[in-house]
Amino acid sequence: MPKMDQINRRILRELTRDGRISNLDLAERVGLSPSACLRRVQELEREGVIRGYRAVLDPGAMGVGFVAYLGVGLGEHTKAAQQAFERAVSGAPEVVECHNITGTVEYLLRVECSDLRTYKLFHTDVLGTLPHVTAITTYVVMDSPKDLRA
Repeated sequence: MPKMDQINRRILRELTRDGRISNLDLAERVGLSPSACLRRVQELEREGVIRGYRAVLDPGAMGVGFVAYLGVGLGEHTKAAQQAFERAVSGAPEVVECHNITGTVEYLLRVECSDLRTYKLFHTDVLGTLPHVTAITTYVVMDSPKDLRA
C-alpha cells in the first residue's frame, strides 16, 4: 500500500473533485512534476486506493424526483436470510446503495425513483414481498447540502 502522505492526499482530493483533470493540471495543483504525479496516480490505482473513475449524473435529468434512505430490518438474522435479501435488492434498479449495518436494523438502502407513486410500488411490490423483511423505515431526502459522491 502506498504511503498516505500530504501529496497523495492532495492528489486524491483533486481527483475526487474532478476525475477528468489532466495530469498536467493535477501536477500543477499538487506541486509535482507531471512525471512524478503520473507515477503516484498509477501507484494509487495499482494498489487499489483509486478503484475507478465514473460520471456523476444529474438525478433530475435522469428522471429521478424521489430519493430516500430506508432502514430495513429482517426477522431472521441468519446468513441465508441476509444473502436472500441482498440478492433481491441487487436486482432492484431503484436500490442504488445497500449497506449491511449495525444497530436496530440490518440494512440501510438508498432508493431513487421517479416519484412517490413509483416508490410506493417498490415499497409494496418489492420490499413488501420479501419473506424476511419485518421492518421498513423510510427517510425521504429533502435536500443534500453536502454530498461528496457528486
